[in-house]
Amino acid sequence: MTEEKAAPRKRRGSGRATIHDVARLAQVGSITVSRYLKQSSQVSGELGARIAQAIRELQYVPNLVAGGLASTHSRVVGMVIPNISGPIFASTIESFSDTLSAHGYQLLLASSYFSQEQEESAVRAFLGWSPAALVVTGPFHSKSTETMLAQAQIPVVETWDYRPRRKPIQVGFANLEVGRQQARYLLDQGFRRIAFVQNSVPGDLSALDRRDGYLEAMGEAGLQPWTFVPTEPAPFDAGRQAFEALALRKRGRADAIIFANDNLAAGALLAGQRAGVPIPQQCALMGFGDYAISPLLLPSLTTIRPPARAIGEIAALRILEALGVVASDTPPAKARLNRLACDVIARESA
Repeated sequence: MTEEKAAPRKRRGSGRATIHDVARLAQVGSITVSRYLKQSSQVSGELGARIAQAIRELQYVPNLVAGGLASTHSRVVGMVIPNISGPIFASTIESFSDTLSAHGYQLLLASSYFSQEQEESAVRAFLGWSPAALVVTGPFHSKSTETMLAQAQIPVVETWDYRPRRKPIQVGFANLEVGRQQARYLLDQGFRRIAFVQNSVPGDLSALDRRDGYLEAMGEAGLQPWTFVPTEPAPFDAGRQAFEALALRKRGRADAIIFANDNLAAGALLAGQRAGVPIPQQCALMGFGDYAISPLLLPSLTTIRPPARAIGEIAALRILEALGVVASDTPPAKARLNRLACDVIARESA
């Protein structure tokens, strides 16, 4: 009578299975398991299936910190964005994470809430874990963050903006040009009394770049610019406040309004409906972001669609290329500069 071979037991003390336990159960070498964990495509289908089954049976969790100590950096990539719950960043996070995970890397995410101090704290915490790379949003950082990024000695990517003279890899668009694009679109529609509404969140400096682009376009057209800064903290309330101040005046009403984001524009549109103001006949509205709600509004919202998904995919690809995980035929100087375009989505509100 033969005895069945006992399955490897989890290590005592920590209770966690080790990579050696997985290797024994899958009847492969530990190096093969390690290769599978780093990039499963490097292991044949039959061996990969055995390893995957062993991982499931043992409920094995890779020790990324130990792996990082062995190779200087871990297999995680840190990303700091202004707002995790913001709909405008969802596609970027998803495409970035999907591209990384396909090559054995995982995403660590933090939100700065448009605060340079919170961004600095997140960058410092991420760098303490020796990430493989780091992604930040925009070029507006504190002095300490700038120093940490310059000394990081890992790939650093700045997204959602484009500043070719900056050292980090650039993946995004020029917000200044987007502001011009918004103003020129409305000018081409025949509007002349065009106002710009800033974000009520003071740290949204990219929106200020778009405002400056609007100011330039208005100046080139020989028209008087008109900016408004809401004081209401909630986006819909801020949009309503702006609409009441700009479109419900007895004299000198705006005939078109550009908003820093679609939530502000949606608040204005709803305020216009409550006031019985026909949109766009009396006042046209234009947003930024192309949120999920924008085509569903009545009238539907004209807006700018940023290349959110492409930003995530390209940022992840550039990191994988810099780490030598995937091959690249792009010269380093060109790979560092990835300028993308934003599209005007013309709908009913303008």
